[in-house]
Amino acid sequence: MRSFGDGILQTPNTTRRRLLTALAALSAASFPGFAISSSANTQPRNESVEYGQDTLPRGIRSRRVDNNNGAIMHILEAGFEAPGRPCVVLLHGFPELAYTWRNQLQPLAAAGYHVIAPDLRGYGRSARSPVRFDDDLLPYTWLNRVSDVLGLVRALGFERVATVVGHDWGGPTAAWCALVRPDVFQSVVLMSTPFDGPDTLPLDSANKRRSPVVGTDMQKALAALPHPRQHYWWYSASRSANENMWHAEQGVHELLRAMYYYKSADWPGNKPFALKAWTASELAKMPTYYIMERDQGIAETMAAHMPSLGQIAACRWLTEAELQVYSTEYTRTGFQGGLNYYRILTDSRFDAELNSFSGRTIDVPAMFIGGARDWGVYQSPGVFEGMQHGACTRLLGVHLIEGAGHWMAEEQPQQVNRLLIDFLNRAAAARTS
Repeated sequence: MRSFGDGILQTPNTTRRRLLTALAALSAASFPGFAISSSANTQPRNESVEYGQDTLPRGIRSRRVDNNNGAIMHILEAGFEAPGRPCVVLLHGFPELAYTWRNQLQPLAAAGYHVIAPDLRGYGRSARSPVRFDDDLLPYTWLNRVSDVLGLVRALGFERVATVVGHDWGGPTAAWCALVRPDVFQSVVLMSTPFDGPDTLPLDSANKRRSPVVGTDMQKALAALPHPRQHYWWYSASRSANENMWHAEQGVHELLRAMYYYKSADWPGNKPFALKAWTASELAKMPTYYIMERDQGIAETMAAHMPSLGQIAACRWLTEAELQVYSTEYTRTGFQGGLNYYRILTDSRFDAELNSFSGRTIDVPAMFIGGARDWGVYQSPGVFEGMQHGACTRLLGVHLIEGAGHWMAEEQPQQVNRLLIDFLNRAAAARTS
């Protein structure tokens, strides 16, 4: 059966907006509880936050904090009323914001924690102005991102963090926080992006004949496939990526709507499985949001997977009012701040700083949460398995949530909150036993 939005996927951007506005008004009047931006219609305005005033409940506030590491970071926080509470830090991914954790802030505060969610370096209100490709890249390195979080929590008066939670790009940042400073970050939760530890430096290499380096230029290998493709990491690290996304023909709002839909459990094609190896033929089994068409950018990739008006109206986990928070911020800042994380990932010059930690493991209590329909769990072959077999020595749980794709904190917040609170209790018990 076709939804009422099918057949008008290519409606011009402005017309789609008008139709969505009319649909919201009609739904609110005729079908209570079906309004597109229901959260905006059912709660009083929150004047204590810098964005999301109509969608964030009271009891959440914004602050701007000098993080002792060269950045003024905007944070959302809850549970700040009572001093002395243990601290929980929530780190978002791309293209996200502190706002991503809107469904976790108050439940974790109700469980007894002071909960802090920053806009990370280069994102949202932590970006005073749009980041440019030619700006200094060094502040985005792996260990400087750890320093960003460490300096922030100290600025807020915390010597220790009960747990640091990271989704998507926030995941490796959280992992490195726990690996580098276990005295501060007492437990860690990784969401969507598994972590298999630092690269291992070769042992006894001076006394052995060096094997030929077998290197694969993955972009070339993907381009050479019968159906030419490209890896989104390298595309996202390119000079053209920000312009392509920021000035997408469909507009930032529509770009983000398609991206959130395409990587969620709502898109029926998301049926992930473990890949056999880091080869072009295996990687090409993933959807085009990871292994893109060779001659298309992210904007064109997402335009091909724009949900219908009916699908948008039915999306309760990301209403139009909530998506507007993201699109307003990214329209203002562009995407380069977040894209810089891919530049660090794909440039071998930034690997050396991590070699000092070769052989180190995450030894604080850890947990992994993924979506059962999230390709992010498997996009790097072997990493999900490596995390479970040595990289995290005190792994208290691995959970793949049914009915969730990549955005599980928004798609299935109740399940995520239950897992987080249970983990916090178990990690606290482990520290005192």
